[in-house]
Amino acid sequence: MNIGVITVLFGDRPLGEALDYIKSLGVTHLEIGGGGYPGSQHCVATELVKDKAKREEFIGEIKSRGMTLNALSAHGNPVHPDKDIAKKFHEEFEATVELAGMLGVEKIIGFSGCPGDHEGAKYPNWCTCAWPDDYLKILEWQWNEVLIPYWIKETEFMKKNGVNKFAIEMHPGFCVYNPETLMKLRNAVGDVIGANFDPSHLIWQGIEPVAAIRYLGKAIYHVHAKDTKVDKYNTSVNGVLDTKHYSDEINRSWIFRSVGYGNDMQYWRDLISNLRLVGYDDVLSIEHEDSIMTNKEGLEKAVAFLKDANIVEPKPTGMHWA
Repeated sequence: MNIGVITVLFGDRPLGEALDYIKSLGVTHLEIGGGGYPGSQHCVATELVKDKAKREEFIGEIKSRGMTLNALSAHGNPVHPDKDIAKKFHEEFEATVELAGMLGVEKIIGFSGCPGDHEGAKYPNWCTCAWPDDYLKILEWQWNEVLIPYWIKETEFMKKNGVNKFAIEMHPGFCVYNPETLMKLRNAVGDVIGANFDPSHLIWQGIEPVAAIRYLGKAIYHVHAKDTKVDKYNTSVNGVLDTKHYSDEINRSWIFRSVGYGNDMQYWRDLISNLRLVGYDDVLSIEHEDSIMTNKEGLEKAVAFLKDANIVEPKPTGMHWA
């Protein structure tokens, strides 16, 4: 597998400067945001699809350094109940898809989105309970009337643009937040839908990443290398559902960490080995969101850690002992 990085953490730098630094760490595979929540500091997809010169300048910065654009991302909520917000995310997503097609990138990373609880709602409604019964009615409406129809249409748009993989990040707050809901959407829409396997959002839910990897199997299209540390003391009192700000680290039930600072080397070696067992051999894309470390220190430590944990050479075709 290759080690990659999401460039958004260097959004305060010009693309070329960011790439020079990333390459100096021995990282050559990139995930770059074209819009949505990650931002578009290095790649405004809505502009690049219309401007060939800018598009060539963008991809030239990457190719001239011998680097690979592994994926474009557009993490948004295109089914947001506020029509203006939904329109913005939808347009950014489709522009990112078009740009990917123009650049020969076959993979987009994003969220499933989350609608409101009825047609006239103002805010998304993430339902996590089976009772009262109203929640089940909301879920049925969200999935059957909004989510599935939207992604059926968008997967056709992706295929027309040569994008064959939409790797959905399973993220609480959206309809697809765990392996079961990921597969529910995939089974309803088709195999353009797959998983962006980000263990950081699964760990605090109590999901065992290796079990999730084996469940998802070939549906894993992308991997984010990001860790989570669950605070056993705060969790013992308040559980894992935590709405305190991410900066209130000492009081939160869990926080995001650089790989190796939430779970140990053996944990990550098991995770990477099981990715190989199910046939995943693409990129481990580092997403730095560790509020205790600077971007520089967090990324450099993550790269060093993953170089030790990673399996680089192709899987052997035979066994000399058997």
